Amino acid sequence: MSAPGAVENGLRRRGRLPLTWLYAPGDRPEVVGKALRSGADVVIVDLEDAVAPDRRAYALDATVDLLSDAHPVPVHVRIHSPRDIPVLAPLPGLGGLRVPKVTHPADIHRISELAPGLPLYPLLENALAVEHAYAIATAHPAVRGLALGEADLRADLGVREDSGLDWPRSRIVVAARAARLPPPVQSVHADVGDLDALAAGCARGRALGFLGRAAIHPRQLPVIERAYLPTPQEVDAARAVVAAAETDRGALALADGRFVDAAVVAGAHRVLALADRLG
Repeated sequence: MSAPGAVENGLRRRGRLPLTWLYAPGDRPEVVGKALRSGADVVIVDLEDAVAPDRRAYALDATVDLLSDAHPVPVHVRIHSPRDIPVLAPLPGLGGLRVPKVTHPADIHRISELAPGLPLYPLLENALAVEHAYAIATAHPAVRGLALGEADLRADLGVREDSGLDWPRSRIVVAARAARLPPPVQSVHADVGDLDALAAGCARGRALGFLGRAAIHPRQLPVIERAYLPTPQEVDAARAVVAAAETDRGALALADGRFVDAAVVAGAHRVLALADRLG
């Protein structure tokens, strides 16, 4: 089993914070192979929604073969059932589990007992899960991040407009921050042909506090990355904040007269870490 530190180092390979998380159906090994070569920061092998019920046994077998070796790209698996976990957990190539339909901290405790030490990423897909977001985020040290399953959540809430999900989105951003987890990753944009809408959605997600986005096709990856990379102006501002922090241990005053605190300095360091991806 991969050690948590090794997993986190893998997620930051080449010094990069992960921004792109590409789903690939577990019953199509050739597609998974392309995903591993796509440039995505993390590949998520899907054993749930992307796989027809009569192909789930084959998908699990193919995923076991894939994860019998480690890969340069971190590989997570979205499980279909807790019954998948004992088969997957010992595999050296497994970097984490995406756990669908989590509604209560008890769900996390049950999963963590089946996969001790393995990073868990709960997917919150209904109203009750959103209400329990902080409790789920803090249920166990194995929880490393939250995400929404927006298609199911939209159906559960009866939401017609995309803006109707802004409150649940903000809810999990706050819950993740309160639990000292990384900012959540946005849910997928299902229309792989509409890259303009994808870019607009990423801009909205970034404004709400998300960091990066899941994808279902490699063509979406450059759009997501561009949307979440800092602008030159943001990089310059972050450098000014960090420089001020290095010379003044008290209240920080910038050249333009603004005062900033430790939280702003931490945000500036994250901007500079993302700027490393600009080359």
